[in-house]
Amino acid sequence: MESDFTVGRTARPGVGGVVPRPGLFEVLQTSARVAVVSAPAGAGKTVLLRSWISEAGLEGRVAWVSVSPDERDPQQFWPAVLGALRQTVPGAALVRELTAAPDLDGWAVVERLLKDLAPLDNPVWLVIDDVHELGSVDIQRQLELLAMRAPPELRFVLATRHDVRLGLHRLRLEGELTEIRPADLRFSLAEARELFAVAGIELAEPALVMLHERTEGWAAGLRLAALSLTGHPDPARFAAEFSGSERTVAEYLLAEVLERQSPEVRRLLLRTSVLERVSGPLADALTGGAGGERVLQELEAANAFVVSLDAARSWFRYHHLFAGLLQLELRRTAPEEVDALHRAAARWFADHGHPVEAVRHAQAARDWASAARLLADHWPGLHLDGQAATVHALLAGFPAEARAADSELAVLAAADELAAGSLEEAERLLGLATGRTASVPVTRRSRLGVLVSMVRLMLARQRMDLPAVAAEAKALRVVADAPDTAPLGLSGDLRALTLITRGIAEYWGARLAEAEPHLEHGIALARRIGRPYLEFLGLAHCTSIASVRSSPYALAEERARQTIELARRHGWTDEPAVGIAYISLAAGLIWRRQHEEAGEWVRRAERTLRAEAEPMTAMAIRYVRALLELARGRDQEVLATFQAAERLSRLLDAPDWPLMRTRALRLHALVRLGETGRAEQDIAEISEQDRDSGEIRMAVAALRIARDDPHAATVALAPVLSGAARVPPTTWLAHAYLLESTARDALGDPTAAGHAMRRALETAASDGALTAFLFHPPTQQLFDRYAPDGSEQATLVGEIRSLLPAEPGPKGFGATEPPRSADPPWLVDPLTQSEIRVLRYLPTNLSAPEIARELFVSVTTVRTHLRHLFIKLGAHRRTEAVAVARALGLLAASPDAHIRGAHSPTALDAPTSTGK
Repeated sequence: MESDFTVGRTARPGVGGVVPRPGLFEVLQTSARVAVVSAPAGAGKTVLLRSWISEAGLEGRVAWVSVSPDERDPQQFWPAVLGALRQTVPGAALVRELTAAPDLDGWAVVERLLKDLAPLDNPVWLVIDDVHELGSVDIQRQLELLAMRAPPELRFVLATRHDVRLGLHRLRLEGELTEIRPADLRFSLAEARELFAVAGIELAEPALVMLHERTEGWAAGLRLAALSLTGHPDPARFAAEFSGSERTVAEYLLAEVLERQSPEVRRLLLRTSVLERVSGPLADALTGGAGGERVLQELEAANAFVVSLDAARSWFRYHHLFAGLLQLELRRTAPEEVDALHRAAARWFADHGHPVEAVRHAQAARDWASAARLLADHWPGLHLDGQAATVHALLAGFPAEARAADSELAVLAAADELAAGSLEEAERLLGLATGRTASVPVTRRSRLGVLVSMVRLMLARQRMDLPAVAAEAKALRVVADAPDTAPLGLSGDLRALTLITRGIAEYWGARLAEAEPHLEHGIALARRIGRPYLEFLGLAHCTSIASVRSSPYALAEERARQTIELARRHGWTDEPAVGIAYISLAAGLIWRRQHEEAGEWVRRAERTLRAEAEPMTAMAIRYVRALLELARGRDQEVLATFQAAERLSRLLDAPDWPLMRTRALRLHALVRLGETGRAEQDIAEISEQDRDSGEIRMAVAALRIARDDPHAATVALAPVLSGAARVPPTTWLAHAYLLESTARDALGDPTAAGHAMRRALETAASDGALTAFLFHPPTQQLFDRYAPDGSEQATLVGEIRSLLPAEPGPKGFGATEPPRSADPPWLVDPLTQSEIRVLRYLPTNLSAPEIARELFVSVTTVRTHLRHLFIKLGAHRRTEAVAVARALGLLAASPDAHIRGAHSPTALDAPTSTGK
């Protein structure tokens, strides 16, 4: 019986403190002939059934029988069943009284009961609670007979801690069995919130979420937490520390679960409690016994707080609170065994191909040397599989002195710093590692050489030092093929890594002709050797190459979707590289004027931004954001996007060409705004080499047309149209021809103007690039003059004509499409929800530790978010970050922004003191 631990809320008069569960009530009310409610102790089975009976108004139609351990024989059970049935309104008239007797025959009782109930013409429910206590096989068979042959009006509801053998599989096949399992009884977050509210306990949402996760919705756990929270001075701290070792929880689980197990099973549970997941062979390794898998499967089947993790029921975990209790008991009864168990687990995981768990258990045993060796041995594979975040977490598990003393850990820490964009610190750590090579055992020096070469290659790529990338790639291949490192089996992996790394560096270095074959070969090799993360990286950058070199866009879009699918399959949808695929899709949609869908892909790309680690990808994402805003007619947003890109470029010392492409969009926006003087000033500040680029030349041509100098426009466009100044993608070439047509018309050369318009239409036709005609749209008259309806691009002509403005715009052009005020606001560099929560506290005078307490996070987390905020906002101080955020509309412009106090953040939607 578990009524002592059911939860409280009054559903209706007569039901004492029950959280209503209408979904489960409906299941019970409409259940088949037999309903089984099977769940562990404290799951709320009994209270669910009692509250359902009251809610449904079934008093007088329900016979309730609770089985206790001393009522296991037919002589006690069947009189109780008949007595309960006689208390119902229909049963009182039909069921004959039965007196308990030592020689009572259960089979005869069932036959008599079936005869008594044959005339039953109104529904009656027989509820049997704690069916698992029916130890007699005879009673189980007799109950099965009654369930199979009873009249349809007699319904059975069986509540049990684990399944009992009643032959119910036949009813399941016939659709006559309804089952309510632990997952169904688990409290939702909303139900947990209701439970605490009726108990008079106010919990901040983060604390509530934490308790719900810790208890996994277990009713007894939530109720015990509520009891312990009554009058507690610090509910948030209680929630953070709540576990199976909490006194009331531990007492309950000990009495109801652990102490009911045999000594052998208790030993297995305690010794495997150090594990986050356990299998039969692993359990045997830690207990020194056999049959661990059978024991775990039986415990899972018995709802004994053991959860299966796979369909084959070979891996299991313990309920969070049960695991906490087991660990407490292990520390209490055998504290000297804990480290040895962790070491044994580390060996087993390492031997069976689970390096991450092996490292974690070696760290738990404080065996730092073994943990470092394991991590260094497996780091190449983890890195090549895209598990940088996992490595970061493992490195954080070492004490500072261990990291400082171990050369191999220093190299891995350098790679970790690179992933965070800290190039100088990475170089310093590499220097430390290579300077201490003599202290590394001779047998491990070759492996250290591989690690150093891999990280040097990564460093050269992030520095965009193409000669160094080529040199380090060559050096790494030599190291990988050396006699003492060849047995490591990394030759194919490292060759794929060097090919793809070179290709990425060459792509960002604008050497596309060299990048493409390196990437293609690297992708093919990665597929052959089974390295999907390397394939993903290569495919993402090949997608970008296709988007600027191929026409139509179909190839780029196909590769982008392949990249996205690969990322989805492996859980890499937040990796910066997938952002390249997102913006490749967005670009094609922008040119086709499908702004809504394009905007969604751009937003997805912005969510992957890690500007400090991948500045070139961040610049590319900003470029496509600016392109989208230009296509939408939002010229001020184009200017703001360029400012953000410029700040990032200056902060990260990125190459000039990505910023130059965004600068060209800024020039177009200035021309459309009529700010030709500012545009001229911008052009004067551009280097002569950059002024020769195709993008800048087109912007200059637009400016010259706007300033009534069409001849200068044709001069600027000549290298673009001849191919001497390439413009990626080729859809930009359609815009160049349109500008040429406008300029030639102004010069009074209709033949050249008509030829240029036809070329513009031909170039745009393959991609349906409507947008090429709308950045600086021609007047209706000019377009009608040179784009006749009978042309081969009649459909495209008709679409363009329908979009051209009737009113004239800046000199020489039609009016651009006005921005739509209904569109949602955008962020130049979107912040994560966590960063936004921290940002809202910046106008206050709260320190980082104070903000951390307000948000229920660590000080380290707050400082990490602050660092990211400063980078994204281009600020160096807190006051600068607040000013930029206000300018972008991320914070309210309030004159009271700097009021002191823990509860005075003046940002929009400022959080409460509970951190909501």
